[in-house]
Amino acid sequence: MNPVRRGMRVQARKGLASAPAPLESSTPMLEPGDYAEFLRTTLPQQHKAVASHRLGSERVWLKKAGPPHGKLGYHLMAAVAGLLRLEVLTPVPNPGGEASIATEARRLRALGAAGLRVPAVLAQQPDGLLISDLGESGRPPVVLQERLDHAAAAGPVALLSAWREGLAAIATVHAHGAYLSQAFDRNLVLCPDGVIGYIDFEDDPGETLALAECQVRDWLSYLHSTAMLVRAASPQAAGAHWHAALADASDEVRERLALAARRMRWLRHLPAGRRWGRDTQRSRAVARLLARWYGHGMPAPPTTH
Repeated sequence: MNPVRRGMRVQARKGLASAPAPLESSTPMLEPGDYAEFLRTTLPQQHKAVASHRLGSERVWLKKAGPPHGKLGYHLMAAVAGLLRLEVLTPVPNPGGEASIATEARRLRALGAAGLRVPAVLAQQPDGLLISDLGESGRPPVVLQERLDHAAAAGPVALLSAWREGLAAIATVHAHGAYLSQAFDRNLVLCPDGVIGYIDFEDDPGETLALAECQVRDWLSYLHSTAMLVRAASPQAAGAHWHAALADASDEVRERLALAARRMRWLRHLPAGRRWGRDTQRSRAVARLLARWYGHGMPAPPTTH
């Protein structure tokens, strides 16, 4: 039996919420480019938090402000970050509501201006945001999470090839002096032209963390969402790809990742059973990979800066 198939995840329920949804059918017919009017008239009719629509021949996405978020989850994550003595794991507040709409619009504009592939902000009002689709000529983008699952079914070589695309995409963001919000595989999308784009910016880690910590958080977020697949495939080869992707990162980022690896080592002993939840399984897989990659069996990362 293929070990990758054995470790392959069931599509994460949380991830499905970020994946493209079916197009809404009851959309008012407006002229292409009339984005502000489209947002104004469609927002009150949309019940979902996020939905895609057609405006002429163009596919657009409408994000609706939801209720403000509670703070209990942030307190729990803050306790975990304090226990591990890792500031990078400090939770980034996502207040929800109109504040999240404003944050996403601001971050999309900033990342787009930096030359990164993100949806364009087409129209904005306090309780709603209209953004472009990252597809092209009727061809939709593919969520990297789905691409990784399909690659895993083909075997370790295909999986590692797809996984490296995510690593390279994060390295590209950091090379621009930027960072993402939640760099999970479900928030990276492969566009029809082969370029990976970035979605979901309702929070801004830069409001809480320094740049290096934001970038370390990106690496750990991506690893958290993919560790179970990678560990079931070829963890040693994946470690070489990991360090290669980090070759151009700052010394501070690499040092903080090595520190995270040391302080997360005890998470290797978390229970493996599914009854403890997917996040527990993922955290255990991350700790085991980092222990392997930053232990005696893996060459030390370069320090060329």
